[in-house]
Amino acid sequence: MVAAMTQDLSHPSQLKLVCAGERLEIEWDDGGRSALSAARLRAASRSAGAVSARIAGRPATASAVTITDIEPVGAYAVRLFFSDGHDRGIFPWRYLRELSAA
Repeated sequence: MVAAMTQDLSHPSQLKLVCAGERLEIEWDDGGRSALSAARLRAASRSAGAVSARIAGRPATASAVTITDIEPVGAYAVRLFFSDGHDRGIFPWRYLRELSAA
């Protein structure tokens, strides 16, 4: 239980786009590291449009999508901008950590 709580409380110490935005690398303040593809993040977006597409069984994105920008959202999340024009997804630290573990 303590390990789960530690993961829930960790924050990134560094976010880095690599491979021309094809992947987001995260260094966590607890020493952990994560790497998430842009396609995975785009498909996992919790925006209303992406959730609606998943519910309807439609694919959320093409595999060739890249991340074009990152914007902080307070002290708890980032907003990612994708090459397909999608810019509505907010990714809290906890959710990024969950996606990394899946």
